[in-house]
Amino acid sequence: MQPVINVEQTADCPRRHRPVHGAHIGIIVLDTGFERLPGDVANALTWRFPVQYHVVTGVRPQDVIEGAPEKVLPAFYDAIDRLTELGVDGVATSCGFLAAVHPQLRAHSTVPVASSSLMQIPLVLQTLPADKTVGVIVSDRKAITDRHFINIGAPVGLPLGELAVDGPIRANMRNNVPRVSHAAQERDALETVERMLAETPSIGALVSECANLPPYSQAIEKTFGVPVYDVVSLIEWLHAGLRPRGFHPKTS
Repeated sequence: MQPVINVEQTADCPRRHRPVHGAHIGIIVLDTGFERLPGDVANALTWRFPVQYHVVTGVRPQDVIEGAPEKVLPAFYDAIDRLTELGVDGVATSCGFLAAVHPQLRAHSTVPVASSSLMQIPLVLQTLPADKTVGVIVSDRKAITDRHFINIGAPVGLPLGELAVDGPIRANMRNNVPRVSHAAQERDALETVERMLAETPSIGALVSECANLPPYSQAIEKTFGVPVYDVVSLIEWLHAGLRPRGFHPKTS
């Protein structure tokens, strides 16, 4: 005889204190002032499901990218604690360079943590034909190191494409521009990918390190015909596991 399962009792197991309901993903956002367009990790219109944001006040992109991310770990630990106390089931961050401290974030958290879009590299590699590789779009080539890849289980030595230092995306981020041009930033992203593919024709898929690039992922795929993965695809994957879709048999 099959046991009778009370769905109402098991639907939200394990039971946790939840002062906020309905947002199962918490996103830690850096302290920025530039416009975050739809598609950007820090624009709430990006998401097909509710998310709970937490800003690490005083922690800027350069503190993570150019500085020593270990110095700002307390702020991220506090953010993880606050988000989980609110009731989220998984936490993501908004900067790919946090892969450098992924082991520490994972060790601290009591819920799954998606620290960096780079975490998708091993899976994407396994989907490609044997003669193809993954290209990684980065916002700052000189700042990315082997540990950013090793700490999330990705191979080192992958082809990198860097956004132009004085291009609109990096300039707008650096100067906290309150109004940005989608068209100009899209051209910036497309030109970066064009250079990458010309240098390494064996690239069969792209992973964007920069969390500000998802607004242009569709244009990249349509222009160059290669799969594109970014922080949005990572967080959607995380959410899909935390809240799987329900399927019900048809009744006559």
